[in-house]
Amino acid sequence: MLSSVATRQDVVRKSRHENFPVASRLLPRRYRHHLLNVYRFARSVDDAGDEGEPGGRLPLLDAVEDDLDRLYAGSLPRLPFVRALTGTVRTCSIPAEPLRKLVAAGRRDQSVVRYATFAELLGYCELSANPVGHLVLHIFDSATPERFALSDRVCSALQIIEHCQDIAEDLVRGRVYLPADDLRRFGAIEEDLTRSPTAAPVRGVLALQAGRARTLLESGVPLAASLTGFARLAVAGYVAGGRAAVTALERAGYDVVGHAVRPAARRLLAEWPAVFRGRKAAR
Repeated sequence: MLSSVATRQDVVRKSRHENFPVASRLLPRRYRHHLLNVYRFARSVDDAGDEGEPGGRLPLLDAVEDDLDRLYAGSLPRLPFVRALTGTVRTCSIPAEPLRKLVAAGRRDQSVVRYATFAELLGYCELSANPVGHLVLHIFDSATPERFALSDRVCSALQIIEHCQDIAEDLVRGRVYLPADDLRRFGAIEEDLTRSPTAAPVRGVLALQAGRARTLLESGVPLAASLTGFARLAVAGYVAGGRAAVTALERAGYDVVGHAVRPAARRLLAEWPAVFRGRKAAR
């Protein structure tokens, strides 16, 4: 049904291309198992909203929604990536809401393909990114309203950074995640988003978004400090990956069209202990 129905090995391979360590080998196997199940679901739902003919995407998302109904009704889901969540949902007491929000993000992508303001983009992140942080906190039995609020800042930042890295790919799919008012402010037009090297006006827009993402990331750093043990280790890795990705964008001069701009492993490894100890970004 979905080409995104991947084996566990496929999921692990995809996770290595993220800006942050999805399920670090430093974590015990039980946490890695649950984190990869959640990642597999999130990636599969995202792919369901991107793959195939436009008219066939909503039925795919309907199928995911139906399977979530089965899961929470105590029945066996049909889709492998939803079925794999069964044990994780039960063991970690995961509510349905964050999973359904990810599906809602996929639905929104079918009808909303431009965002007028940064505030509107953050509204999209509330569906597409922030629920993942809530799921992670449930996995580590660390879910509280205060931590959710901090996690939302981190996850929104990570989503914005990814949008900066993928502007050309997104435009090919008919979507622009850079706010329209910022594009106008810098004199950028949509055709500039696929030109290589990246046009100066677009670089200005990207620098603005990256700066906003960094501010969100840093405001979310106290999340790691509020946690202990492996939960703190995992969350510190996510923030460190975001910091390293912003640094990569800066060092590339925000030239993101035609080649991948990804965080250097050594930079991530330098940031990780800094976040874990609540320190400022590494120099």
